[in-house]
Amino acid sequence: MSLKFWSRSLASATLLATLPVLAVAHAHGAAPHARQAPGVSAERMARLSALLKSYVDQGRIAGAVVQIQQDGRTVYADAVGWRDKEARDPMRQDAIFRIASQTKALTSVAILMLMEEGKLLLSDPVGNYLPAWEKTTVAVADDKGGYDVVPAKRAITIRDLLTHTAGISYGNGPAERAWRDAGIFGWYFADRNEPVADVVERMAALPMAEQPGTKFVYGYNTDILGVLVEKISGQKLDAFLNERLIVPLGMRDTSFYLPPAKAGRLATVYAADPAGVRRNPDPGSWEGGGHVGQGHYLRGPRVALSGGAGLLSTAADYSRFLEMLRRGGELGGRRYLGRKTVELMVSDQLGDIPYEPGKGFGLGFRLRTDLGKAGEPGSVGEFGWGGAYHSSYWVDPAERMTVVYMTQLLPAGNIDDHGKLRALIYQALQ
Repeated sequence: MSLKFWSRSLASATLLATLPVLAVAHAHGAAPHARQAPGVSAERMARLSALLKSYVDQGRIAGAVVQIQQDGRTVYADAVGWRDKEARDPMRQDAIFRIASQTKALTSVAILMLMEEGKLLLSDPVGNYLPAWEKTTVAVADDKGGYDVVPAKRAITIRDLLTHTAGISYGNGPAERAWRDAGIFGWYFADRNEPVADVVERMAALPMAEQPGTKFVYGYNTDILGVLVEKISGQKLDAFLNERLIVPLGMRDTSFYLPPAKAGRLATVYAADPAGVRRNPDPGSWEGGGHVGQGHYLRGPRVALSGGAGLLSTAADYSRFLEMLRRGGELGGRRYLGRKTVELMVSDQLGDIPYEPGKGFGLGFRLRTDLGKAGEPGSVGEFGWGGAYHSSYWVDPAERMTVVYMTQLLPAGNIDDHGKLRALIYQALQ
């Protein structure tokens, strides 16, 4: 028997209708009702709903959706605050969110599917498939505020891209001006009226931020992987993901661009402000290393398919994807990845390359390698990531648990909701 949270905010179209037990939460104001579940304290989990509601009341977020599953059953689901605060439209469980870098997990899985079909090796140089990447260069800062351009010491491999050790940033580094002048900077692609493959080909001629295999550098790696999926499979990235993951997993509300009929379910993007969250402009503009605004997901060119940061999804959809990974690549009687491939994905790949204390990085995810060094509740072997709009997720195999937290806050300021979300989830486990 699962913990149940019932209210009017249950999404009538939720994919979890196929599960034996549902957990549903309040959309705004009403306290959820709880029933005890093995392994989860209803009383202690109620603290999480109170915390999220306090963030809404304090004006630190406009709204959010959380979904937690254990053994594939939803043990907690809550929708708090507003989908559109100005319109007084409450947040709902079926709200659609811009998940940005949570897209990376699906693209990484796509690459490993191709590996399992014998169409690539992780050790393959990227230049084997994209000729512009056969030889690359690196910018090395000099003592005069400029930089020298030197040849890369070795070819960039597919594994380098999966682990973000290729030396490829989002344009920042010693050669930032060259990247900006080339019109390639920041993670956002939805406003571009050209395929990502065209951008990636031009990118190859620019100096990278570090030598391959020497440092963890977060950047365009997974966008390049998305282009590799297209090149090797002969399909557009959206077609491949739809055929191989999104449709068979039942992720009915996951796409690169929003169908007009679903516009009323898209969560509004807000920005942190001392006076309370403020609504971002529509579609917005470039600020710093990214795009700040509602974005071009509804009325944009719909041409660029960003494997690194382009998808829209719901908490229910993304939970389905995570449950497949938690189960070692299988869900609903269908196998998506071999169990040994998933085992490789969630193994630390960084070796001696420095990263965060107590954490490592696998083939597409951050990993927890040492609970004490990480200094926060969790489990060794846990893996996850997040997105630019302040969403987050993780999978905890030891607790048989998946967690999805969806909100739309950019920039997010110094809000501490991610840390407190984690603390309050783990304190409720029995």
